Formats: sequence, C-alpha cells, structure tokens
Amino acid sequence: MKLSISYLSMEKRTDEEMNKLNQTNADYIHVDIMDGRFVKNQTEDDDQQIAWLREAQKPLDIHFMVKNVNKYIDLYECLKPEYITFHVELDKQINIPKICERLHQAGIKVGLAIKPNTALGKLNPYLDMVDLVLVMSVEPGKGGQTFLPQSIARIKRLKMLASTHHFVVEVDGGIHNITSLQCKQAGADMIVVGSYITNHDDYQHQIDSLTL
Repeated sequence: MKLSISYLSMEKRTDEEMNKLNQTNADYIHVDIMDGRFVKNQTEDDDQQIAWLREAQKPLDIHFMVKNVNKYIDLYECLKPEYITFHVELDKQINIPKICERLHQAGIKVGLAIKPNTALGKLNPYLDMVDLVLVMSVEPGKGGQTFLPQSIARIKRLKMLASTHHFVVEVDGGIHNITSLQCKQAGADMIVVGSYITNHDDYQHQIDSLTL
C-alpha cells in the first residue's frame, strides 16, 4: 500500500517543512485545493502554494475540492502532478468525460473522489475513464476528522470493481496507525495521511508506525 502525505494541517509552509517531506520515504505529496464553494474552507493563495510545491521532490497527488475544475487545472497543471482528482458529485455541472480526456492528453492520471454519503453507483459511468478512485472516509474540507467505519465496506466494493476496471483505490480522512491497517485489509492501494504525520516533529517515525 502506498502513502500520500497531506500537509493540510501544517501550520507553516516553509522550505524546512518541504525538506522534511522530501526526506521521508512517502510515495506522494497530497495536495488539497479548496475554493470555499464546493467546501466551506478555502486554500491559501494559489501562486504561493504553487511556488512552494515546485520544491517537492515527490510526485504530486492533487485533490480538487472545487466547483470550477477546469480553472484549477489551468492553475496547477504546470506542476506536472501524477494525479489530479476531482469530485463525482459535480457530474451535473461539468463534463466529466471531457475533463478526463483533457488530463490524459496532458499526461496526468485522473482520479474521481466520492463523499461518504454519495452512492458508489454514481461512479459507474466513469470507471473505465479514471486511473484512481478516492474514497473520502471523512466529510471533505477539513483535516483532523475521525475515520468513518462505513468506509471499509466501500473500499472492499471498489476493490472488487477495480479488478475489472483497473483503477487505484485511495482513501483519505482520519487515517492513523490503526485505521491504516483496516484500509489495507479492505484492499486499499493507497492512503492519504495528514495530521497523524505532520503534527509531529519526526515525520518518518510516524510513517514507520503505519501499516503499509
């Protein structure tokens, strides 16, 4: 199971903190982008964030919690992320197949995120178009929440579908040393971990305590 570190809960975005992320053995850096519309919170100035992320030495795993997906692709594709993920709940407002095609043409893998209370069936029309499905195991928009137990059944179901449709199952929200094991046993391919790692001085020590 791969690890993507979310820095959403970090108090500071300094070169020193980026260096600490770069020195871990994590597989990805997870980037949460919020517009204050799709979720209540809003991320900091995009130009500042992009400048800081240019120092990342790990592949970027970007999660858009935004309504205007194309606008944010315009902003962030310059970072050449490995994944850009956006929400399936926007299916009535945006053209999901067209965005998938745009990202693939740019050499970026496509992820679709799904909120805890959204039926998994909403993903069905798009499973052959995406490279990753992000299971939100908390309500999106704020770090430090508690893992929702019903997420385990959703991970198991998606892992079954992945055997036919060939996508990565990623899980984000409330993940620590105990829930990481539960995610792995359920079949997750990748987990996103934030405050459990970044609220401590020794990032690698916290990573080593996870079941990956």
